[in-house]
Amino acid sequence: MKALIAKIQEAYTAFKTDAELQIEKGNKAAGTRARKVSLEIEKLAKEFRKKSLEAAKK
Repeated sequence: MKALIAKIQEAYTAFKTDAELQIEKGNKAAGTRARKVSLEIEKLAKEFRKKSLEAAKK
């Protein structure tokens, strides 16, 4: 579970960096990267929810 949380934090950091570049500097490539990472974050969040529910049942 700790490894999963670390992956989520890493992905969020990448998302935040790219989203800020798009907003502040109009960097279109950074926007594309941010959108791609947002999909990865969504998958990781679903995986976290699944593992969290399994841990709660124990």
